Amino acid sequence: MLPSPLPFEQDIHDLELAVQKLEAAEGAAQNRDEIKALRNQVKTLLKSRYGQLSAWETVLVSRHINRPQTVDYIDLMLEEFVELHGDRAFGDDRAIRTGFARIEDYKVMLIGHQKGRTLKERQECFYGCAHPEGYRKALSKMELAAKYKLPIVCLIDTPGAYPGIGAEERGQSQLIADSILRMTQLETPIVCAVIGEGGSGGALGIGVGDHVAMLQYAYYSVISPEGCAGILWKTANEVTKPRAAAALKLTGPELEKVNAIDEIIPEPIGAAHRAPREAANALKACITRKLKELTQLDTSTLLDRRYAKYRDVGMYL
Repeated sequence: MLPSPLPFEQDIHDLELAVQKLEAAEGAAQNRDEIKALRNQVKTLLKSRYGQLSAWETVLVSRHINRPQTVDYIDLMLEEFVELHGDRAFGDDRAIRTGFARIEDYKVMLIGHQKGRTLKERQECFYGCAHPEGYRKALSKMELAAKYKLPIVCLIDTPGAYPGIGAEERGQSQLIADSILRMTQLETPIVCAVIGEGGSGGALGIGVGDHVAMLQYAYYSVISPEGCAGILWKTANEVTKPRAAAALKLTGPELEKVNAIDEIIPEPIGAAHRAPREAANALKACITRKLKELTQLDTSTLLDRRYAKYRDVGMYL
């Protein structure tokens, strides 16, 4: 099935439909030249269009319904995965998945946001917005990993932590703050990757690491464009949302300039939702490369480098 078209790629979608129709028609072999020409045209348009996306268009790509999520990457790039449930205090937040995993030659603890694909799953996961029990679960599993000297891999994909009254009453902000502080101190390598949305404290709650990467068409920001537009212009519409996205400097190249991230992982032509396996291979290569480097460091050097890294984030006059 073809992915749902985004607003800026309707013409590309029409061409893909034409290719699909020709391939399904009788005598498709006779149309090979036409099919090949249309496929080349689609590829050229995708490279051109995705090579000059605006900040707001990048946000739309990061939210695409077919974009791979944590459970997809678990299937595509891990040899083994044993999920660990619950926070031993309140419940099992399905917006954050945790478990022992194997990636190439490395045993790791995987922590990742999950938005859900179907309506039922999205309601169970609160669209990737974790509650306090989710961050408590993540932190307890990270401490377990540190105890057994296992590296930690965090996959970030959330519009933000759940903003409900119940979540605040159960200590949402305190748990995120505790998680950020504790991640700076864990005596084991931590590799983080933003695979879709990286929104606010919800992302930072599992986003402190020795190496922070993001996929090419992901975004990482202190607030969503809609939230920013609502604050600055009192309304979030088709004019203010792109303005807010541009002002937030939330794309990979902008974040690299201020050392907020360490690496941009290239995505396939047309983004990860068109070729999930290629995207997973690129993400896997990045993670294994950094694990190989970080696991060679002694604990003291690892912590000193992590501290220095976060002291160097941002630009100062």
